[in-house]
Amino acid sequence: MRSSRVSAVAGIAAIALTASACGGDGDAGDTSAPTLVIWSDPERADAVQSAAAAFGEANGIEIDVQNVSFDDIQGDVVNAHQAGNAPDIFVGAHDWTGNLMRNGTVQPIDLPADREAALDETALEAMTLEGRLLGVPYTQENIFLMRNTELAPDAPETFEELVEIGAGLKEAGEAEEVLAMAVGQEGDPYRMNALMTSAGGYLFGQDSEGDWDPEDLGIGSDETIEAMELIAEYGEAGEGVLRRSIDLENEAALFFDGKAPFFVAGPWTIGDAEASDIDYEISAIPGFEGKDPAAPYIGYQAFFVTDGSPNSALAEEFVVNHVTDPDFILSLYEADPRTPVQLEALETISAENPAIATMAETGENGMPMPNIPEMGETWDPLGIAQARIIGGEDVRESLETAHETVAERIGG
Repeated sequence: MRSSRVSAVAGIAAIALTASACGGDGDAGDTSAPTLVIWSDPERADAVQSAAAAFGEANGIEIDVQNVSFDDIQGDVVNAHQAGNAPDIFVGAHDWTGNLMRNGTVQPIDLPADREAALDETALEAMTLEGRLLGVPYTQENIFLMRNTELAPDAPETFEELVEIGAGLKEAGEAEEVLAMAVGQEGDPYRMNALMTSAGGYLFGQDSEGDWDPEDLGIGSDETIEAMELIAEYGEAGEGVLRRSIDLENEAALFFDGKAPFFVAGPWTIGDAEASDIDYEISAIPGFEGKDPAAPYIGYQAFFVTDGSPNSALAEEFVVNHVTDPDFILSLYEADPRTPVQLEALETISAENPAIATMAETGENGMPMPNIPEMGETWDPLGIAQARIIGGEDVRESLETAHETVAERIGG
């Protein structure tokens, strides 16, 4: 497989590569086997290549998994599709679907009833927009609470209880921080959503069909203002539990160095947890007392078929019948452990590794990240507003400013 990063905007080299691989203009007499080109981030490219090998052998084709930075895949695929040199398949996040559909980049998928029944229903809903399934989900991820069981033997049932335990440990000199949860100077709406929704805030409302409604923008609503006023009580001007000095660069170290009893973590931290000297357990992020359960965002990873792919029949065969097969998912899991949404595979893995089942359980109260195109316009303004609120600035003013910025961007 190729180990170098392939960018869709790399020009002639990428065009030549994909044209050759995907059966584009070439020797009319060329009888070599077709090549199915898949773009994946480097972290899982080897795993996808290995797991897809059986499909290639069964169909007499080559599988070429090419490395593209995860942060670049969405934009690169859109650009490559417009230029006519896109891959046949790519791996990406479910919340890309709105933008991908708007740009005509992906081919809707028709799953047979038996294949559909084999996948988590919520995952399929997250991949569906305007009644069309735009990719086949294979794994989910959500944040959860990781705790040092030596310092905190029992999982807190409320956020207030978490603060009480952590503050007691801090006062006793057994911890330096109550909670390792990234805020940073620009905020982190992905993590903050769990607490904001517990306190009654919301980003987008939903229409009568349950679809996200960009016209119901909740950033500056009374509900969200009240929610962030409660959260602000735990910010720098209040309890000091949430602070901008805790960010993505230092949150894990605070926990794994034993300086914080609690850590808002994700599945990507399990490897470090296993390699650490910390005895840990995971549980759901607790909500506020008397309020709704915390609702962390759930993200789904999926295989997409690029619209207009010259190998579209093979590509659809791969995502419909191979990506939904438990053996493929188990093979992929062995090389790249992520919580699967294929139900048989999840049952098998959970029996061998109870932590996977626990991670899935921590997302039971979660919400799929909105998959509408307007979602991409919310991150920066909302994050900055939340960071300012944690820093002690006025809640209403901060959120109303963010609301106006997002509304202007999405035309609402």
